Amino acid sequence: MRFFSALMPREARFFALFDRHGALIVEGSNAMLELVRDYSNTARRAELIHHIGDIERSADKVTYETVSLLHATFITPFDRNDIHRLISGMDDVLDLMQDAAESMHLFDIQTLPPMSLRMAQLLQECCVKVQAGVGFLSSMDNATRALALTQEIDILESDADEVSRTGISLLFREEQDVRQLIKHKNVYEYLENAIDKCQDIANIIESVVVENV
Repeated sequence: MRFFSALMPREARFFALFDRHGALIVEGSNAMLELVRDYSNTARRAELIHHIGDIERSADKVTYETVSLLHATFITPFDRNDIHRLISGMDDVLDLMQDAAESMHLFDIQTLPPMSLRMAQLLQECCVKVQAGVGFLSSMDNATRALALTQEIDILESDADEVSRTGISLLFREEQDVRQLIKHKNVYEYLENAIDKCQDIANIIESVVVENV
């Protein structure tokens, strides 16, 4: 079994960066959940949309630091491509959350579709597990727990697919305003895509663990 702790101290910086990004993903998902839950509060809505944008920009800086460190490091904790895929996937999750939040403002969405709250809850649960999963990568002693988390994320992603399909089906059956239908379908799709990205990260975590135990 390989132990990442035996690597040069500098390389531990990758795991610190993963942890920072993971914390920002959770912060963003918490803000998204609050945004969807309290959407009728227009003042708070604007604050949260702005806050999610700030979080995304902070995460961009962490992604840049990680890629820069990757270019400057001769021996990496695990495969270079996996490191790049991992941090890029994490960044994509926040990009999609920001896209979802900004679309609510740009498209002047005044009400959200009924199942968007459940989607936001599933996204938040996925993000908490992503944060834990990337944290486990610092030691293969955590391999079993990391793999269990990837399975939990897969289950949440399947749940989200079902919720999204049901929500969109209801829109096409019940929504008479075509513009409103398009807006609400867009909300479902952004949230579902963010959850799909969490599953992509879970797949990367699983690959790293399998290759390094």
